[in-house]
Amino acid sequence: MNGNSRIIFLQEILKETIWGGNRLSEYGFDTNGKNCGEAWVISAHKNGDCLIKDSGNGKSTLSWFWKEHPEFFGKSEAETENNPFPLLTKIIDAKSDLSIQVHPDDGYAKKNENGSLGKTECWYILDALPGTKIVIGHNGKSPEETAKMIRQGLWKDFIREIPVKKGDFFYIKPGTVHAIKGGTLILETQQSSDITYRVYDYDRLSNGKPRELHVQQSIDVIASPFIEEEPPRNEAKSVDKEFSQLVSCDKFTVWKAAVKGRLDFVQNQDFLLCTVVEGEGEINGTKIKKGDSFILGKNFGEAEFKGQMELILSSE
Repeated sequence: MNGNSRIIFLQEILKETIWGGNRLSEYGFDTNGKNCGEAWVISAHKNGDCLIKDSGNGKSTLSWFWKEHPEFFGKSEAETENNPFPLLTKIIDAKSDLSIQVHPDDGYAKKNENGSLGKTECWYILDALPGTKIVIGHNGKSPEETAKMIRQGLWKDFIREIPVKKGDFFYIKPGTVHAIKGGTLILETQQSSDITYRVYDYDRLSNGKPRELHVQQSIDVIASPFIEEEPPRNEAKSVDKEFSQLVSCDKFTVWKAAVKGRLDFVQNQDFLLCTVVEGEGEINGTKIKKGDSFILGKNFGEAEFKGQMELILSSE
């Protein structure tokens, strides 16, 4: 497990949800006919710690590798021992609407959620049915009006919906009200956190009971008024001119790469998380296909993609 030039392939973890569908099977995942809403494809979080494929004993997890081999990630022993693996990549299939939700920032989560990271995230839309919308932001003009609209259940006035289509990208800062709606398939890149505050859940029942809401926490962290912003970018965080940078913030940078025959580049990040979202091909002679997720380490060096593929990649 010591080779810094090796490719670390990961085994996805599937999550059954009340709003999930069956499209995750399109990525080669064995959903066993269940309504799987999420595939955690690169994760070292305690609620879903991905196994490393071909690790010899079949039991090595990403969290273990992060702590045991910090050099692979361009880190010191102290950095990985005292800090969690920072990122989490998911593919999400929403057959029906997710709850209206919001995430806290690092400061609020550390104080109120047992030291957890906050949750900055972003969505690349893999597919969306015609006419599908998405919830991004809200219509409260002030914190006081936002709290009033939530407590009085004025959801039609409060919730802000916009159209969504394949190829769209959304950057979601902590404090942003958001929700994926039915008919949407996305790749999500986020901080390694599982903290979600539900503002509203359409009065749905799970096992005969309404799911828990987090009204006060939501009111605490929602940014009001909502201000629409373009995703930040940073030219200094470039990998290759063929990589299209989608966002670069203080938590992560995300790129899209389209391989049309061949794409060569030098892996110049501390580590690079990669998920094939369309097509198939190979990297340095190793075959890869839609649904595969892998990590290239600090000293990977020259990478050669061949084939017809689309990938979403991320790093710190």
